Amino acid sequence: MRKAQAKKLPLAPDAKYNDKLVTRFVNNLMWEGKKSGAFNIFYDAIDKVSKQTGEDGYEIWRRALNNVTPAVEVRSRRIGGATFQIPSEVRPDRKVSLSIKWLIRFSRERNGRSMADKLAGEVVAASRGEGGAFKKKEDTHRMAEANKAFSHFKV
Repeated sequence: MRKAQAKKLPLAPDAKYNDKLVTRFVNNLMWEGKKSGAFNIFYDAIDKVSKQTGEDGYEIWRRALNNVTPAVEVRSRRIGGATFQIPSEVRPDRKVSLSIKWLIRFSRERNGRSMADKLAGEVVAASRGEGGAFKKKEDTHRMAEANKAFSHFKV
């Protein structure tokens, strides 16, 4: 076991948008340490979003990320032999992490030729309040609402 919690390493902002959130997104998108490939996929996807919508692709990506960010989630807790799903608020850092992971996961599951196409499609859908990642957020909120009766068991 670790004595103290590991320190968070500072992220370098990306070259094009000068945003640390983009770097964080690309780090989750990356496979097998291929960071430049992940950046290429991300920038291609943003360009495709711009062409599809006629608006700034970066702003649409930010809106999509905000749309899929959950406010509450359920956590399992065993109490007296029964397992309860207890709703709890999501920490700010975890909110961002979940929204990034959901966007990428549902992008990978989409149909499309390249990962850039899939990511662009999911970003556009999420910015409109549609798509798999947005549905996941809605389902999470619905589960928390359904289990509100157990909120007095706070984790």
